[in-house]
Amino acid sequence: MTDSKRENGAKLDFDAKDLDPYMLKDPEAMALNFARALENLGKAASAWLGPRERGEITDTAVEPVTDMVKTLSRVTEYWIADPRRTFEAQTQLMTSFFGIWMRSMQRMQGETVEQEVERKDKRFADEDWQKNPFFEFLKQVYFVTADWAEKLVAETEGLDEHTKHKAGFYVKQITAALSPTNFVVTNPQVYRETIATSGENLVRGMKMLTEDIIAGRGELRLRQTDMTKFAVGRDMALTPGKVIAQNEICQIIQYEPSTETVLKRPLLICPPWINKFYILDLNPQKSFIKWCVDQGHTVFVISWVNPDSRHALKDWTAYAREGVDFALETIEKATGEKEVNAIGYCVGGTLLAATLALHAREKNKRIKSATLFTTQVDFTHAGDLKVFVDEEQLQALEAHMQELGYLDGSRMSTAFNMLRAGELIWPYFVNNYLKGQEPLPFDLLFWNADSTRMAAANHAFYLRNCYLRNALTKDEMILDGKTLSLKDVKIPIYNLATREDHIAPAKSVFVGSQYFGGKVQFVVAGSGHIAGVVNPPDKHKYQFWTGGPAKGDYDAWLTKAKETAGSWWPHWHGWIESQAGEHVAARKVGGAALNAIEEAPGSYVMARS
Repeated sequence: MTDSKRENGAKLDFDAKDLDPYMLKDPEAMALNFARALENLGKAASAWLGPRERGEITDTAVEPVTDMVKTLSRVTEYWIADPRRTFEAQTQLMTSFFGIWMRSMQRMQGETVEQEVERKDKRFADEDWQKNPFFEFLKQVYFVTADWAEKLVAETEGLDEHTKHKAGFYVKQITAALSPTNFVVTNPQVYRETIATSGENLVRGMKMLTEDIIAGRGELRLRQTDMTKFAVGRDMALTPGKVIAQNEICQIIQYEPSTETVLKRPLLICPPWINKFYILDLNPQKSFIKWCVDQGHTVFVISWVNPDSRHALKDWTAYAREGVDFALETIEKATGEKEVNAIGYCVGGTLLAATLALHAREKNKRIKSATLFTTQVDFTHAGDLKVFVDEEQLQALEAHMQELGYLDGSRMSTAFNMLRAGELIWPYFVNNYLKGQEPLPFDLLFWNADSTRMAAANHAFYLRNCYLRNALTKDEMILDGKTLSLKDVKIPIYNLATREDHIAPAKSVFVGSQYFGGKVQFVVAGSGHIAGVVNPPDKHKYQFWTGGPAKGDYDAWLTKAKETAGSWWPHWHGWIESQAGEHVAARKVGGAALNAIEEAPGSYVMARS
């Protein structure tokens, strides 16, 4: 670009010398590496096909694809049913394309054009998405097309709410997958890397792809961190304690005290069985469990088994009786205390809430206060996970689980990753397989990849009674032959939501607060489903909001709520002490009645899917 064109106000700063990183320098090396990359890709294909040819894997990928095609065909039918609608939709898109083309040509000629409002999108952070006319054109076409597709879904009439929700979700998945950032020749950073290394990055990337499919035994196990850098019990889950009881579905861990006196009322933590409990004990600096021990709590944790075919019939009644109730009995044996404070996290919190309603029917008053972390009891506003739950999809899933007795952990992992595909899938696809870069070690992503299986009866009960029927807040859920009502739960509840939660949306947690029969302390923490919960006070990160009862509209409540900087942990501890602050001498693990079975974190948490 000449100086005169710059003086004329051109917004595009691109010179011929900027093309140099895109010029092929060693064609022979490129051809050789391209052949090696194709060879590694062939190995990846063999690793994927082999287990299917041997009958080790029954491929179920066709089921979600069929549902996606069926759903989006409903949108297509609406727009092609009326030729005028079809013409208007096509004209809108082509007009947008033409406008982008004209602006691009004007900028290349050095003319001043109206600046596009730049979107904040991490995928397009490389400067050549703004400087290079080719990549800038691709970016704008992509944004316009994605917006157009999402608008088509939003303006489709005659769809029920669930079908429209699914259609919007599927369109976002497709547009995320088709982003120009996900391809070698349309991603400037990857293209430059390929030229600079003569394709060596693709050789490494295809090798990693093969390794990840082999690690997944025929399924792609997308690596998000270096799994060799961490080990449970060596680098994480380090808080001292012992397994003091176990049965078919869980181990009960009691942690050693670190204070001379402890709160008289022990603390029981019921974590989710989707992933593992050590999210609350990642390392000593981030450990909520260790922090609770240091505040004078006698902490007990349920460590759920990683189920297999032997656990096929273990349903929610089993998890309530052989999990929560078994833990309460163990606590009484170890401490002599019948009264406890309890915490439930995510689905562990939903189980705890249902168990509390069951206890209320049975006049069982062992749990005196309950804390719920990012827990839904009402699923009206349950977010994008509802996309995967309707009668047709559930029947297919249940048939699949009946064959094995469980749902493989990779299925749930994929579903959760799809909720944030732009952060949890495609950046790793690009970095790993196109750039050939090993991901950095990150303890949270190690935990995220340490997935668990779901017992067939348990998972079917959860999806049908919670996501499909919303039975708990309709007073229709049945556990152990008894119909439950949350209105029977009169004990104090500390209900924590996180503002950016994509799994248990804050609005959903807020609405659920209104169904309990007692006083509920509703609190909103900054950040999301994990970081909003695992937020040690000494990090001085995020904030939390407190206010009056969770009534009316969530957004209105949040507007009036008091914002406090930092972690909610001390606020919660103060709430616990206000329920029962009496202290006793620190307790020996297991007490006089129970001997240690093994050191924490126990053997159940070690089982890999």
